[in-house]
Amino acid sequence: NVKLDNKLKNRQFKKESTDKKHRKEQKKLRAAIKDAVLKTPLPLERYKKRPGVCKDEEEEEFVESLPMDMMEEDDLEQIKAMAQKASFLTRDLSSSGPVHAKKRKGEQQGPESYEKMPRKMQLTEEKEVIHLLPIKDKIRGLIPQSMEKPEDEAVPGPALTPQEQLKLRTQKLTNRKLRIASLGSDILSDPTTNIKKLKELRAMLMETDPYVAVTVRKLVMVSLMEVFKDIVPSYRIRPLTETEKASKVKKETQQLREFEEGLVSQYKFYLENLEQTVKDWKQKKRKRSEAVSLQSYRGLAEVAIRCICELLVALPHFNFHNNIIVTVVPLMNDPVKRVSDMCCEAVKKLLKQDKQGHASLGTVKVISGLVKSRNYDVRPELLKVLLCLRIKEVEVKKDTDDTAPKKKFMNYKDKKKNLSRMQRKWKKAEEKLEKELLEAEASESKDKKLKLHTETLNIVFLIYFRILKKAQKSILLPSVLEGLAKFAHLINLEFFDDLLNVLQHLIQSGVSDVLNIDPLNFYSHLYKTLLKLNAGASNDDISIVLRCLDVMLTKRRKQVTLQRALAFVKRLSTLSLHTLPNATVGILASNRTLMHTFPKCDILLDNEAQGSGVFLPELDEPEYCNPQNTALWELHTLKRHYHPVVRRFATHLCAGAPSEGSGALIVQLARSVIDQSRECVSTAPEANGGELYTTPANAWHCAW
Repeated sequence: NVKLDNKLKNRQFKKESTDKKHRKEQKKLRAAIKDAVLKTPLPLERYKKRPGVCKDEEEEEFVESLPMDMMEEDDLEQIKAMAQKASFLTRDLSSSGPVHAKKRKGEQQGPESYEKMPRKMQLTEEKEVIHLLPIKDKIRGLIPQSMEKPEDEAVPGPALTPQEQLKLRTQKLTNRKLRIASLGSDILSDPTTNIKKLKELRAMLMETDPYVAVTVRKLVMVSLMEVFKDIVPSYRIRPLTETEKASKVKKETQQLREFEEGLVSQYKFYLENLEQTVKDWKQKKRKRSEAVSLQSYRGLAEVAIRCICELLVALPHFNFHNNIIVTVVPLMNDPVKRVSDMCCEAVKKLLKQDKQGHASLGTVKVISGLVKSRNYDVRPELLKVLLCLRIKEVEVKKDTDDTAPKKKFMNYKDKKKNLSRMQRKWKKAEEKLEKELLEAEASESKDKKLKLHTETLNIVFLIYFRILKKAQKSILLPSVLEGLAKFAHLINLEFFDDLLNVLQHLIQSGVSDVLNIDPLNFYSHLYKTLLKLNAGASNDDISIVLRCLDVMLTKRRKQVTLQRALAFVKRLSTLSLHTLPNATVGILASNRTLMHTFPKCDILLDNEAQGSGVFLPELDEPEYCNPQNTALWELHTLKRHYHPVVRRFATHLCAGAPSEGSGALIVQLARSVIDQSRECVSTAPEANGGELYTTPANAWHCAW
């Protein structure tokens, strides 16, 4: 009985399922017929009478081809009626004429059919469609179905007040910040697994909401920069070969490969986005989307440049570093001072921390090409960064890795004498492993470092010599001379003759110490130039003159004759009469140093002649102007100077510049400059350049 009941229930359930399925199919069929009536159907094939077939037989064949078991009587009658009027389905419904109208013989022929066709005045845009599931028919087979994609028409809402706009922007910006923080946290927590989220974070660089587009893009740039600095490995990732790609590896190795490949790809796209942002700002391009205005691109570009500079310094070992150098170096010559200073500081940091020399060599090459392509019309800061090269420091002070004693391995005799057979076997394997580890270290050999440094210096000297030869009147000349003074000990001796010939008319003596020669032309040129300094604009050059005097006279006192020292002391005293008080203090301090360096200069404090001849102040040769036959009468004039510090210094020199208590004297003079600077302005307000008297720091610097 139980089996019979179950069998009966199953039969009833099967029947209900069949009926339900039948009703659904009938419903779909009626809907399809209704759509065919309302819409313009696709052209059906023409029904032509076959020869020898009557109308009743044709109707019977048509009915037999229909799915009779799926149709009701009403639907069947409707389909039969439509089949008898096939022209209703196949004719052009746009025409208003009768369907089977025939032309009369006597009727005049009107215009051609193509003349009646409507003209296409304007092409309509193709609308996007959505493809639906096809319908299967026994006659036509599969019928594709599609519908137009509904357009989301923006419904204009009520205008927002400024307070509502600010609230809306704050809300949107908060949501974006939370999203950026969430993605960044996920990536940093597990970079290998969540490397795909880098793409999602990078996609936010294309933020299109005009309310928060600029701020969000800046935040994403900085966030990606910090993320890359944290997750980038300490080695360069190379592309896999075809053999490596085809070989089977462990699951962990495959996961590491996918991570490295995704990291390099996203890092490349990120750098391209930053570079494109800078290019858009330079070329003043307007994007298709108006999310970011043209005026806002400067702020975006500055953030992008800052990120590029950070990556330049932080990741010199990683991929695309040369591309970053090529991007940053031209920006060092940018007319916007903030941008150029930012890039110059980044390159200086890179050169200072570069121990191997690869980054320095790449940077110097790009700088050389830029200077030559611009025809030496670049900013001096571009050449000043070369002073930060670590070549001199590496040559003088070796790195710790090079000075560390290398581990010695046991030879075969020692092993056989002190170790057993098994111990020798283990010792051999251990030494082999240690050698492999030493080879895997990233430390470069000393010879390779020297090779890189030599190539770098050759390019640096090539830049300097080109400027000295072709652009002697360029503003780059001071930077070139400073660089030559810094790297003079590394210049090849073969170039000294040509270099000294070029420097005949320039004030530079750093190279003379190497060859131990007397650069008479340099002394004569400086001696002649001293009288051109005055209380005007050239007063700022006093510090340079004092440094030159220190190098040429004090530090080379053994190569300087007494006649030359006397001539310079006399000319400096003359110069002190027509300079500002701060410059006068520095000149008197230099005279005091020369009188201590050359003790016989005290003869200038006596009014008696010390030899034959007459002093020739207009002669520009310090050796032949007879300075021993004159006296420092300028000091008596300076003792009546309106500035109290100048008066005290002149009195000190007239007393012979005693060395006892000289340190206390200098400190007192400096304090007097600081305390009495306002008094100087009040006592001589009508003097030219009186406002410069309020710079005691400059006076103290000159005196020091």
